Amino acid sequence: MKKSKMLALLAALVALLLIVAACGSDDAGSGDSEGKVYQVGIDTTYPPFEYEEDGEYKGIDVDLIRAIAENQGFEIELNPMDFGGIIPAVQAGQLDVAIAGMSITDERKEVVDFSDPYFEAGLTLVTAASNNEITSLEDLEGKRVVVKTGTTGAKFAEDNKDEYGYEITTLEDSPSMFQEVSNGNADVLIEDYPVIAYAIAQSSLDLQIVGERLNGDNYGIAVLKGENADLLEKINAGLQELRDSGEYDEIINTYITE
Repeated sequence: MKKSKMLALLAALVALLLIVAACGSDDAGSGDSEGKVYQVGIDTTYPPFEYEEDGEYKGIDVDLIRAIAENQGFEIELNPMDFGGIIPAVQAGQLDVAIAGMSITDERKEVVDFSDPYFEAGLTLVTAASNNEITSLEDLEGKRVVVKTGTTGAKFAEDNKDEYGYEITTLEDSPSMFQEVSNGNADVLIEDYPVIAYAIAQSSLDLQIVGERLNGDNYGIAVLKGENADLLEKINAGLQELRDSGEYDEIINTYITE
């Protein structure tokens, strides 16, 4: 009799341990994403999309990714770095997300997956305010053009330099480009239209936008190619909900007015 009771007790204990183990396995699997803080790469030299003011990160991209994360219920941590290092950091696993006024291009699509477009930008030529000689690409023969490392502006300049006969200087950030043209060390810079329009309006830069936009780039939010489909789905869902609710327009209008 005692032996039967003991066997029944042991069987019950084994069953209980199997249930606990199964529950523990489920908790471990779900905890991988629930407890994760996604690392987000930004470039704080790029107002009005990203900049630092009084020790706080601000801008369209900053507000947008924070709003998307809140809407979709995930945590983020912002990581400022040079623009040219953001995609390599995504590839190296140091970043989960990149939002940095990054144009969606076929070349970048080879290594990252982009969200739905969230802003239509476009490149433009910028000269010193006193320069009356340059109004289009056709005026750049023999001139010095300055661009920022890793940008679509840099690629555009490289792709067209032989046709239009200019020299290229590459710098690491937008303020350095602005200064180079203001000081007369370069004839023209190539920059995203909303960035330079904001910079000229908000500061005493002795610069002017000339000619028509050179292209019609769209900005996207990037994740590592083929590795973060669930996260990208959340980003797109959050972006659409912000558009539907009007919060997207509120963010844009905080920094850019027509």
